[in-house]
Amino acid sequence: MKYHIKTYGCQMNYSDSERIASVLELAGYKKTAQESDADLIVINMCSVRKSAVDRIAGNFKKYKQYKKINPNLKIVLTGCVLESDRERFEKLFDVVETRHCLVSTAKPHYQNKFSAYVPIMTGCNNFCSYCVVPYTRGREKSRPAEEIIGEITGLVDNKYKEIILLGQNVNSYKSKVHKVESQKCDFPKLLKLINNIPGNFWIRFLTSHPKDMTEELIKIIARCEKITPHIHLALQSGDDEILKKMNRKYTAEHFLDLVKLIRKYIPDVTITTDIIVGFPDETERQFQRTAEVMREAKFDMVYINKYSPRAGTASYKMKDDVSWEEKKRREKILTEILKKTALENNRKYVGKIVEVLVEKIDGSFIYGKTRSFKNVKMGIKNRELGIKKGEFLEVKITKAKFWNLEGEVVK
Repeated sequence: MKYHIKTYGCQMNYSDSERIASVLELAGYKKTAQESDADLIVINMCSVRKSAVDRIAGNFKKYKQYKKINPNLKIVLTGCVLESDRERFEKLFDVVETRHCLVSTAKPHYQNKFSAYVPIMTGCNNFCSYCVVPYTRGREKSRPAEEIIGEITGLVDNKYKEIILLGQNVNSYKSKVHKVESQKCDFPKLLKLINNIPGNFWIRFLTSHPKDMTEELIKIIARCEKITPHIHLALQSGDDEILKKMNRKYTAEHFLDLVKLIRKYIPDVTITTDIIVGFPDETERQFQRTAEVMREAKFDMVYINKYSPRAGTASYKMKDDVSWEEKKRREKILTEILKKTALENNRKYVGKIVEVLVEKIDGSFIYGKTRSFKNVKMGIKNRELGIKKGEFLEVKITKAKFWNLEGEVVK
């Protein structure tokens, strides 16, 4: 019996798919890269964005053809599924199962041999007015610290070089530690425990909510040598009134103060963010305030999303009164601001020697990432050094572009 998993959405869904794959292989299934060859197709979906839901619905004609060829084929839908989407898809799929695999005791079937996703918590208590996550993944639930430490220790023993901690809001992590009832483990303490694991590896984490980003946490990131200088801090809007409608629980001024504090303690930090354009009732002036915050924050990367209403959220009751054309215009304006700040930040690397983790080698180039999450491209002339994926290199940066760096291997 063969299985194929198709994953949509964030890194949490990809991590869940690795655990689903492990369960299936323990049950005797074998992975196939071709959907058409599978006896079991698992669609791990994401209801966060309407575009992903529409793509899944659009593929169902293809799945019906597969069933004609293989009458025994079963198609299962899982992941972050809104109730309204569940009702729609129950008519199409053989099974709709929305329980998540975070607490599965099965060892994940890691897709990468040197970089691993490790979920530390799931769910969200914030109820941002546009977001479905609290309705699809439920309230926050943290994994036991010992379980996390055990998984990461095993990964490091198996020569993994990059550990990426996952959670809808990792800053909210709270768990018992070392089976001591009275001792709680929050996110800063967890980071210190992971940093103390022997070995040569990097620690990354996604994502952080501004309302829970503390000076204590920033200091821990700065002091722990294995934690990489990259923080993803979702802004969403630079206008206080829109932030209030989004139920984000902070102001633009507070966000910018956090950026200054982060840069104070971590001067070489990379800061990335998320922004939504065209939220209900967003005026041109309110949009321009977001643009102003972008200019001041000088982000390295911004993931810009055009607002789309999702059933069941608070903003779904608001009138989606910003046209799609206007949303695209605003997205373009922010992209131009980003190109300027990203290039300005990247130029600071030229002439410097940085550590790079090799991620890909093809016929022409070697690709990797710096500790600060910068993409680096290196010429093939370095292939004679016997470079392999998953190795650390010392690289001298020779050129800066908007979205990446170029360099030469030094060691």
